[in-house]
Amino acid sequence: MKFKSFIIATMVWANFCSNATAQTIAPTDKVLIAYYSRSGNTKEIAEQIKNAGGGDLFEIIPVNAYPDDYRQTTEQAQKEIKAGYKPELKSKVANIADYDVIFIGSPCWWGTIASPVSSFLSEYDLAGKKVIPFMTHGGSGLGHSVDDIKTLLPNATVTGAKAFWGRDVKNANNEVSNWIKGLQND
Repeated sequence: MKFKSFIIATMVWANFCSNATAQTIAPTDKVLIAYYSRSGNTKEIAEQIKNAGGGDLFEIIPVNAYPDDYRQTTEQAQKEIKAGYKPELKSKVANIADYDVIFIGSPCWWGTIASPVSSFLSEYDLAGKKVIPFMTHGGSGLGHSVDDIKTLLPNATVTGAKAFWGRDVKNANNEVSNWIKGLQND
């Protein structure tokens, strides 16, 4: 009889554990949406994230702006990424410790995050934080950005990454909303 009770209790516990959800974003989490946007595409997605799930927006702005010319920007970006250069930023998040979840947005430059985003991530101790990358791109998707972010943030939980086609950002509201709902219910 004791063995049968043990089996039943084990089955109930296993069922409970399999149905339990570990939310990426809990209702009580304080959310920061930090992003760098050269052309406006990443900013558009950041604003849609805020509209879909809430949070505070923070724009990552380098002290020295990138060239207006696209080709010049890509050439500069390639050199910076190869050199591991992290440009100085205009401002900082004063209360980063208050946030539980940090969305980090970037255009995909040469398969990874833009240099200003590397600067941002390198300036803070995000140990124990949930970091959710989002990228805008013209065909490269996430590239190797998630692995690069994990390298910069070895003590954070990097999860739930999503890539958005730059050409489609104005019409991405449903895609963003469904992504955020999934992160709230995983």
